[in-house]
Amino acid sequence: MVSPLAESLASQPDRIARSRTRRADTDLGRTDLLGAILDGAPDPVVAIDSGGRLRYANPACHALFGTDPAELLGRHVSELMQAHAPAQDAGAGVRRGHVELRLATGEIGWFSYTAQRMELAGATGGVAVVFLRDETERRRDELRLSRHNDELEQTIRALAHDLRSPLVSVLGFSRLLREDFGEALGERGAHFLERIHAAGRTMESLIRDLLEFARIGHDGSDAPALVDPREVLLQLRSELKPRIEQGGVELVIPEHPPLVRCARTRLYQLFSNLVGNALDHMGCVEKPRIEVEVRESADRHELVVRDNGCGIPAEQRERIFEMFHSVQRPGGRKGTGIGLAIVRKIAERYGGRAFADGAPGEGAAFHVVLPRG
Repeated sequence: MVSPLAESLASQPDRIARSRTRRADTDLGRTDLLGAILDGAPDPVVAIDSGGRLRYANPACHALFGTDPAELLGRHVSELMQAHAPAQDAGAGVRRGHVELRLATGEIGWFSYTAQRMELAGATGGVAVVFLRDETERRRDELRLSRHNDELEQTIRALAHDLRSPLVSVLGFSRLLREDFGEALGERGAHFLERIHAAGRTMESLIRDLLEFARIGHDGSDAPALVDPREVLLQLRSELKPRIEQGGVELVIPEHPPLVRCARTRLYQLFSNLVGNALDHMGCVEKPRIEVEVRESADRHELVVRDNGCGIPAEQRERIFEMFHSVQRPGGRKGTGIGLAIVRKIAERYGGRAFADGAPGEGAAFHVVLPRG
């Protein structure tokens, strides 16, 4: 009589064989399914072994490289990729980046890629499965836009410089006219002359702001460094002291803010424009107050300038960052309409952003987010 234990041991090889067969069938099914998914993908997908050679290319690669995908197998990735090959930096996790590829037309295309290392039977060291996304047109559009922006900023700089010379003459002669012929002009003439002088000063501010806007990213002063915001704010508070005292404004600055990665001149411009904007536009309030905060998180710093003034209508929160768009709020001063555009341009120059919030009657808050790295 065979014991139950012996019977169990006798049948073990059959169970193991059946288990292996089921697992092989399952693996084969998964392989077929994965192959069908990759073959049907609208974007090019390739698999590159540790030696840098293509082991797989889906049908979408035909339109990209102008050849049958089967003819790509075995070719080295350096024959196709102009910059670096994702195979070399696709470690255990998912890697993302950009690469230049030689297109079927002979031109160079710009692609984003997602690569992940996978083990494959017969491929020592596994393969990097690389999903490509054609961003050539977007890249070309960005380059065209960048060129147009450069041309526009060069035009602004040239125009501002050309306007400055005749403006200096207008202001100079109006001053001489007031000094030498003030009595002959009379009260009405003196009033008109004062209007001319004030308009000239406004135009001078506009030209200065235009030049500042055009210089951002072009004058070599944007190299980031770790800057103490409190030192910048103390300097600004000292310079704005007459305006602050005249308006009875309480300006609150942080005691121990974290260091911010930004060029000092640009950080000064950010705070100067934001605090100046609050002074100009917060309106008439019983106890005017402007508070500056510097917040820190794992990947960014956030500068916040908040006031308790008249606030901002929701429909204006985006438009106030546009060039020459200045909202005349009750009890506020009219500016050049460039200060907040400068704020946004500086933020974007460092890979950040600028935005505003605050309902009418509840004050306004302006935020500038800057990356830490």
